[in-house]
Amino acid sequence: MRAPSIDPGVRIGHVHLKVADIDRALNFYCGVLGFQLMQRRGPQAAFISAGGYHHHIGLNTWESRGGSPPPPGATGLYHLAVLYPTRAALADACGVDRGRNPARGRLRSWRERSALSARS
Repeated sequence: MRAPSIDPGVRIGHVHLKVADIDRALNFYCGVLGFQLMQRRGPQAAFISAGGYHHHIGLNTWESRGGSPPPPGATGLYHLAVLYPTRAALADACGVDRGRNPARGRLRSWRERSALSARS
């Protein structure tokens, strides 16, 4: 039996990430990448957005405050790509000259877009 195909118009509405420190996560996602803080719930959770959506990324410390990265071989999120409309927009967000690699992540083309590619 063949599994049904997902509609090609489906999009991911938002994702929630467990983080060790909300302030550190906000410094990266808002301070470096430029996401907007939509709501914050003390040191436990924050919700960030691009373009005013209620939130694209939820950050929380509910089960991870002060935690360390998972050891090799553990399950979990391996990769997240934040797609920018142009390479220039990505370089600007990362504070680098166009064409140079930023200190965090790397510039790369992906399906005619640009992405900050990060792995743990």
